[in-house]
Amino acid sequence: MFLIVLRYKKPLTEVDRWVPEHRLFLERHYASGQFLLSGRQEPRTGGIILAQANSRAEVQAIIERDPFHREQLADYELIEFLPSMAAAPFERFLAG
Repeated sequence: MFLIVLRYKKPLTEVDRWVPEHRLFLERHYASGQFLLSGRQEPRTGGIILAQANSRAEVQAIIERDPFHREQLADYELIEFLPSMAAAPFERFLAG
């Protein structure tokens, strides 16, 4: 399981120009089952994506297709974790 933390490095006016294409990117990865949850930070300084993938390299390749990455609008922090506890609806994501 991976937590992707985006931090904008350009003004929101520039970020907003790419939001529609970024949403299409998100939708593709929700449809593939790779993205589980996403949203913007509050205050609006970036975003968060919860993803499942087979490897860090797979997630890195996904990130590189994000228009926010391509247009150098955000920095990305990729955190891998192994879930060990979960609320009932999320138990299927537990590691091991």
